[in-house]
Amino acid sequence: EVQLVESGGGLVQAGGSLRLSCVASGFTVDDYAIGWFRQAPGKEREGVSCFSSADGSAYYADSVKGRFTISSDNAKNTVYLQMNSLKPEDTAVYYCAAKYGSSWSIVSTCAPNTYDVWGQGTQVTVSS
Repeated sequence: EVQLVESGGGLVQAGGSLRLSCVASGFTVDDYAIGWFRQAPGKEREGVSCFSSADGSAYYADSVKGRFTISSDNAKNTVYLQMNSLKPEDTAVYYCAAKYGSSWSIVSTCAPNTYDVWGQGTQVTVSS
């Protein structure tokens, strides 16, 4: 069974840090583009960062550049999102998702409607 499980969310004060983890099972992450997406109440789901562990290419939304870092541990079949300098506007449910293929066109698009496999989400709340 193809599955993604996120963890690492929580409540943090503005300026703090969290690291989200996305563990994949049923497939190997280096064959796929893996993305982190978020959805705040009343807003559309948006791409935060997308990544190919095959070549290390990564896309970041402008709103998180310089603060968030995506990475992987292929031995653990896990993709991480390190989030630093968190802001209240980062509050959302964060999802990881996978799409077969790891070309730059897939990674750089980072569009949620193009990703096929989704995790259940993890809540991130940043207090001011």
